[in-house]
Amino acid sequence: MTPREKAINELVRLTTEELRGADMSAQEDAVQSKSKSKIFQKYMIKDIVFLAIITACTLVTGAIMPLLVNVPLFGIIQLGLGVQFSLFPVIGMMKVRKPFALLLQSMFISIFLVFMFPPMVLLIACAFVIEVLTLIIFRGYKSDWACVFAGTLYMPTTIPLLYMYYNVFYTVSGDEKAAVSMFIGGNNVGLIIGITIAVLAVCFVGSIIGMIIARELKKAGKLK
Repeated sequence: MTPREKAINELVRLTTEELRGADMSAQEDAVQSKSKSKIFQKYMIKDIVFLAIITACTLVTGAIMPLLVNVPLFGIIQLGLGVQFSLFPVIGMMKVRKPFALLLQSMFISIFLVFMFPPMVLLIACAFVIEVLTLIIFRGYKSDWACVFAGTLYMPTTIPLLYMYYNVFYTVSGDEKAAVSMFIGGNNVGLIIGITIAVLAVCFVGSIIGMIIARELKKAGKLK
């Protein structure tokens, strides 16, 4: 075999290998794309670890809660924690774009807060409701605005559940009156609606900030 023929054969071999590699890469990309298009995806350990870290950030920045518990104004806790409890969950959902990302964060948060303020366990129920709404409306967290939607409704959803808790399940000893009467504005529907609107506004701002931060982290390659 002449050197020219050897060179041609080598060129053909290299070309064949490159085409084969390109086909395999295309197949892998197709499999990954198909996997990402699924609504329900498996959780990896790194996903759970990241959500746990985000939960820690939420709890650290929510350290003012012990002070808010002693303020007898209905909805003051949601108003005071609205930014933190929307900003960090949005970052978590934009990183782990899988159903139940918000629910997992709520479980982690409740583990710590239930001993400080038992009604905070209602966050789990609220997260579940929001997860269902997000799946119905957006079919998951593929859209950034789906994350904003979930983050905005997260804390405000606790207000009606908290009212039900104090009005039905928890009473003031003695006259067996609803415990909600202990709060300023607890029996004032107008004030409760006003507080709810204020919490929605604060949480929307926090969610937008969270989305902007997550996008910037992605551009910097820190949030892949």
